[in-house]
Amino acid sequence: MSRTAFPDPTAAVSPAPRLTPKDAATLIVVDRTDGRLRVLFGRRGERHVFMPNLYVFPGGRRDRGDHALPYTHDLHPEVLARLAAGRTDPAALRRGRALALAAVRELREETGLHIGRLSDGDTAADLASLRYVARAITPPGNVRRFDTRFFLTFTDEAGIDPQHVRDSAELHDLTWLDIEASSGLNMPLITRTILEDVVGRIKADPCLPFGSPGPFYYSRRGQTFRGDI
Repeated sequence: MSRTAFPDPTAAVSPAPRLTPKDAATLIVVDRTDGRLRVLFGRRGERHVFMPNLYVFPGGRRDRGDHALPYTHDLHPEVLARLAAGRTDPAALRRGRALALAAVRELREETGLHIGRLSDGDTAADLASLRYVARAITPPGNVRRFDTRFFLTFTDEAGIDPQHVRDSAELHDLTWLDIEASSGLNMPLITRTILEDVVGRIKADPCLPFGSPGPFYYSRRGQTFRGDI
């Protein structure tokens, strides 16, 4: 299972073949049930070659079969349209939905939390509460590159009980961290940057409307740019 990586663009990187970024998805889960905003983080194990000991949101690479996973409710139309970059053909919509399904699948595999129906081994995702909040592409020159879409959901809207979270082989020390107290956490630069973006947007509008714009981080010729999704 792959983990997205976005190193500090100011850091030196070793020469590497130019790689085509692989689709990936991350899910930011926010708990606001007690009046505070808390976000779910997990720590990568120290034996992982890739991003060891860093705290991240649940997520990973989109699998080939994610487009065929069952779901009970589809994404909000504005979310699906933005994931498809304005295209309306079935292939583009299917690819966009597969990214959201991948995010829900990774959440269940890495934390034990599921959004949707889960009974007698039968699972079906509920995508209706997912916002599409950011996109980031790993800079060239790294041994792995990902084109990651960042989704967000609130526990009360998604029907998630925060107490049911559990560690997995992929993520340890799973914790609900006060969204304002994450500055001391050892996390990748892109994770911190997008978290700060999300905090600012929630402060501006706690509902975080489905059609809200979001940042798109990418690199060209050694420089990092911020666009819009």
